[in-house]
Amino acid sequence: MKKQWTAFFMLLFVLFLAACGNANDEQTVEDEGDKNQESEETRVIKHEMGETEISGTPEKVVALEFSFVDNLASLGVSPVGIADDNDKERIIEPIREEIEDYTSVGTRKQPSLEVISSLQPDLIIADMQRHKDIYDQLSEIAPTIILPSLAADYEGIIDSFQTVSKAMGMEDKGEEVLAEHQQKMEELRAQVPEDEDRTVLPAVVADSGYYAHNMESYTGSLLESIGLKNAIQSGDDRYNKINLEQLVEFNPDVLFHMSAGDETVVTEWENNSLYQDISAVKNDEVHEVDRNMWSRFRGLISSEKILEDAVQYLYEEQK
Repeated sequence: MKKQWTAFFMLLFVLFLAACGNANDEQTVEDEGDKNQESEETRVIKHEMGETEISGTPEKVVALEFSFVDNLASLGVSPVGIADDNDKERIIEPIREEIEDYTSVGTRKQPSLEVISSLQPDLIIADMQRHKDIYDQLSEIAPTIILPSLAADYEGIIDSFQTVSKAMGMEDKGEEVLAEHQQKMEELRAQVPEDEDRTVLPAVVADSGYYAHNMESYTGSLLESIGLKNAIQSGDDRYNKINLEQLVEFNPDVLFHMSAGDETVVTEWENNSLYQDISAVKNDEVHEVDRNMWSRFRGLISSEKILEDAVQYLYEEQK
């Protein structure tokens, strides 16, 4: 009788373990189901050209402006295709360090639809000013969102980053990254004296002319965000082609030159007494900066690097 009871209790124990195992298996299946459901969730992303539905987490993303490459790199995402103007050297080093190999899809002005299609992307991020006319064609290839980049100021770039985060299904990650960026911005702002009254002027200088960036431009508004006043506070265009007489009239205290080539219009001006009388020139406050970073890239990573450069030129080199 004792052996029978022992066998009976052992049978009950085995059945109990089996029941627990089944419950755990069912819970595992349920958890996996929840994850799959979450990854396949469809969300509607509002952008400059309307609304686009995106399902799950895009894995093959094509970026048609450098700011969107910056956005993706900030989120830890490597695009499979980039409109890099057929020059990989245009990807600034801090971004190159964050992304993997990619396929060039041509120039930002005229990206190759054929190459984009060959990559079979599940998300395309394009610029309003450059790509609105090919939005329908891009949308036939993959879900496409159109955002401000070329014509955006600093705040507009922040808004675009948040939209990209939502499109990627990484809104929580985006909030974390943005909070870290805002903390970095506060640290940089703290390095600018409260009584700073010098005016600054970022400009692309080329043989074809002098292109000044006013306070509403991306770089101009970025510098203003930490307390550096732009020399051009008005104007219809954010990027103004100005002549020497106009530059003398604005008379900036600091110049940040983004040179396009060794010989520029400034080369012609340097021996002109009008140019030599500009405050920035007289006080040796003309600084050559990286055009790729200061002009072509617009994003969280590049914004921090630009301001680190500015602070170094304005304050650290004077110590």
